[in-house]
Amino acid sequence: MSMPAEHPRHKLNELVHSPVRFSIMAALARAESLDFKDLRDAIQVSDSVLSKQLAILEKAEYVKIKKSFAGKMPRTSASLTAAGRAVWSAHLQTLRDIAGG
Repeated sequence: MSMPAEHPRHKLNELVHSPVRFSIMAALARAESLDFKDLRDAIQVSDSVLSKQLAILEKAEYVKIKKSFAGKMPRTSASLTAAGRAVWSAHLQTLRDIAGG
């Protein structure tokens, strides 16, 4: 008797699967980069929630944070790294596999 194949859910990336981090990754996957404010507004979270979740994704090297100035105003933007894009694609494929597509 052969063992059944491992269920696709075992391939889900738990770091990405969190609803807020999933939303961040989805938003960043559609853009080259997003300003902090635009990302915050797009996924409808507070500054502190976004900051904390971006730090987690940055530590995993899925997201790159860039800090700069526009005149005297500080600006923070975020973008997916190559590793982040690869993880995002694999995560979406796993979700499709689970859904039977």
